[in-house]
Amino acid sequence: MRVLLQRDTKAWQLQVWASFGLAALLCGVGLAYLPGRDLDRAFMVMGYFFCLSAAFVLAKFVRDNDSARRERRPADTPMFKLVVWGAFFLAMALTGWGLVRMEINETYKAFLSVSWLYLITCTFTLAKMLRDRHEADLADAAADARRDQ
Repeated sequence: MRVLLQRDTKAWQLQVWASFGLAALLCGVGLAYLPGRDLDRAFMVMGYFFCLSAAFVLAKFVRDNDSARRERRPADTPMFKLVVWGAFFLAMALTGWGLVRMEINETYKAFLSVSWLYLITCTFTLAKMLRDRHEADLADAAADARRDQ
């Protein structure tokens, strides 16, 4: 039996990386030129990094648990599930709260909000693309090992 794995095209991979890079650049520019107090700027930088790391962790958690379910093996503990989902929602909520409460121009808030949400969506897309590639590489290696036997 031959398993056909569909891989992402180079064009798609380029688009995903370019989108993620553009989102990170827009967030960086928005935060670098953020008017107001240094404390606000520091809070927002930490919030964006917290959201970014929480999004990568959540993407991995969801994918790992789906794989475990399909393979009928134990998944992560309920406490870890609470930590992962809680961290993601807390990061998003605190960063959103920081954006709302800052005393800056509404247009600037809109720019920061849109670039932040763009970064989060690009993070999930990048995480999926990287995991798909990893799983395809593992399947190719397993197929090569079976062929060599």
